[in-house]
Amino acid sequence: MTLSIRNIVSILKADWHGNNDISVIDNISIDSRSLQNDKNTLFFAINGPNHNGHQYIEDLIEKNVCNFVVTEVPENLSGKANFLVVEDTVEALQKFAAFHRSKFDFPVIGITGSNGKTIVKEWLNFLLSPDYNIIRSPKSYNSQVGVPLSILGINENHNLGIFEAGISLKNEMENLQKIILPTIGILTNIGSAHDEGFNDIGEKIKEKLKLFLNVKVLILNKNKTILAFVNPKIKTFTWSSDDGKADVFVTTKKHGENTLLHITYQGETFTIHIPFQDQASIENAINCMMVMLYFGYNNKTIQSRMAQLYPVEMRLKVKNGQNNCTLIDDSYSSDFQSLKIALDFLEHQKQHKKKTIILSDIFQSGLNNEELYSQVSQLVISNKISRVIGIGETISRYKHKFINCICFPDFENFSKSFENLEFDNETILIKGARDFHFEKIVSLLEEKTHETILEINLNAISHNLNYFKSKLNSKTKIMVMVKAFGYGNGGFEIAKLLEHHKVNYLGVAFADEGISLKNSGINIPIMVMNPESTSFSAIIQHKLEPEIYSIRELKAFLKLLETKKVKHFPIHIKLDTGMHRLGFEENNLDELIQLLKNNELVTIKSILSHLATSDDLNESDFVNNQIDLFEKLSNKLKSELNVNPIRHILNTSGISNFTKAQYDMVRLGIGLYGISNDVEEQKFLENVSTLKSIISQIRTINAGESVGYGRRFIASKETKIATIPIGYADGIRRSWGNNKGYVMINGKEAKIIGSICMDMLMVDVSNIECKEGNTVVIFGEKPTVNEIAIATETISYEILTSISQRVKRVFYRE
Repeated sequence: MTLSIRNIVSILKADWHGNNDISVIDNISIDSRSLQNDKNTLFFAINGPNHNGHQYIEDLIEKNVCNFVVTEVPENLSGKANFLVVEDTVEALQKFAAFHRSKFDFPVIGITGSNGKTIVKEWLNFLLSPDYNIIRSPKSYNSQVGVPLSILGINENHNLGIFEAGISLKNEMENLQKIILPTIGILTNIGSAHDEGFNDIGEKIKEKLKLFLNVKVLILNKNKTILAFVNPKIKTFTWSSDDGKADVFVTTKKHGENTLLHITYQGETFTIHIPFQDQASIENAINCMMVMLYFGYNNKTIQSRMAQLYPVEMRLKVKNGQNNCTLIDDSYSSDFQSLKIALDFLEHQKQHKKKTIILSDIFQSGLNNEELYSQVSQLVISNKISRVIGIGETISRYKHKFINCICFPDFENFSKSFENLEFDNETILIKGARDFHFEKIVSLLEEKTHETILEINLNAISHNLNYFKSKLNSKTKIMVMVKAFGYGNGGFEIAKLLEHHKVNYLGVAFADEGISLKNSGINIPIMVMNPESTSFSAIIQHKLEPEIYSIRELKAFLKLLETKKVKHFPIHIKLDTGMHRLGFEENNLDELIQLLKNNELVTIKSILSHLATSDDLNESDFVNNQIDLFEKLSNKLKSELNVNPIRHILNTSGISNFTKAQYDMVRLGIGLYGISNDVEEQKFLENVSTLKSIISQIRTINAGESVGYGRRFIASKETKIATIPIGYADGIRRSWGNNKGYVMINGKEAKIIGSICMDMLMVDVSNIECKEGNTVVIFGEKPTVNEIAIATETISYEILTSISQRVKRVFYRE
């Protein structure tokens, strides 16, 4: 859809401030980082509780973006661009998407529920794509912003839509219903997700059902509680495993590693094999089958296609590749909408100047191939991709549209030439349709490590940052601690995300951590908390900012600045107010003032101190004494030196417990990573880190036989044992073993038995259905890091930072 600003002003009922209302728009954006933003982009400056899209407008104007939907025109930018002023930019985006949706008339499937929405959507796309040109939500774009962005991808060649809708609060679904306008509804299930947003289950059900206000049919598992809330005027198409009066009766039976679905429909019975055994996958598959039945597919086609269902990967992952490469793994889908998202993610996470994309044929764009690959070429150019490697017969025919492109008809031909392609020091996006087996390309390129990984959820980091922002005054600055390799989670990837969120400072422990971030392209000011005198030259060279905590250290630094003829170098003065670790005490403040008075070699950027007991409300008096002393000493420095630097004393628990002392800046540490000492606060934080491994081997031992070093476990009966390739060399505390700790396998607790070894641990899986190669969760949602810390008599910091560097980090965005 191409519209002029004049058209869009009318659609949005906006107030226009600008000088070119015939400016043409062919791209909608809410992401200031996207390299796809250009002069034909309309940027919606989305505001949230802790996010203000207006702060990116000036940077975007410098990048030639000149059309914005805003709630107010920034004072310093009036006359520099077209501004469409509305009361609410999210509402305006929804209104624009609803207008676009109204231009099309074809079947649209709307999916909601507590779980399974994205999987059902992806499976339906697979099952129906041979017969329809489908537009669907990319990834899990199901929110108040994600849904309109998905809808805006519809074009005149699509003839079926599949969109998911997710809500967490009352009165949200009505907005999404108006945008999606589904003609067919699917309710996957009603579970406990987002229960906190509703008074009771009934309220939640009623809100979900608002999506189906005008559907021709609603597909759902027959359930009396839910059906009681369904408008009797809506036609339902139900299935059940225990109610023979449902439209479709389904029974299940395990068959090897598959499940047999015995289907009775309209007096006819037939069987479907699906390659899953877990209950969630079975229910999702049945919902998909119901759509195929409703569409009139014959039994043979349903049986054939459903037997080919596959696990759905819903996340973009960042992995370490060979030869110092960074991999963006999106190896299970290839459509135009998700390609745009993946290219944005590539830009956010790039660690190298050189960028390569390995791309399969693209399906279901709604465009003819000539137009499709022309648009793909423009995306590649705008994202400054250095090299394109195409795999597939169709993309091979359009190779001429790309610069520096090599193509192969299939994976086999690519693999034969792999050694000659020279992947080295580059960021590689691997994006391919499932039929092209791109997971094998990831395997070829991936750095070879053992099968234990630490997954880091970038969405959760953003959520936790915004949670703590919500506790602060709007003008309070934020320093985020990324020391100790980001508390064990990874430094650069997190720093890059924080840079986008415009945090004011990053904090590292030692200079080499800061140098690594600077060399990777991080531009946020970086404070070095424990600078060693031997690193002063490097600190100056890389423009890091040292914490100064002693007279000796200050004199050494001043002497070096004088030698290098450097002036006004930023430093941070550390005061000791009771921690008694590092910092100037009251009795040496006069000497400090004398050294700094009228000294042009340095500029005092901040004055700080550190609270010793901010997480313990029983020690509030001690904390308040620290704050009072900080106030006194920092005021003396400000007065005597005639300076007005940033002041900060609060750490994570201080932000929550002593918010009044936020001063000019706070230092967010462990809270960013989803850890709180407060049980109530923990409920509002999202888990960031999940440590996973696999089952290497399963064996059965008899009563009286032992497991592990020292025979600390002796079986009292026949016991099935699984060995996991992770041990204390990976950071798992030995005290977590011997029946104290557990891991999660297929949703069940498996007790750790015997001594934890250097590289392995053993668990009891006697009552768990599992096999070699199954995933094992060491910590994450359960067990939590806090749980392990309490049981092993340590703190969560130690658990996180102990995870060895030999454990591969995988970063992902939902």
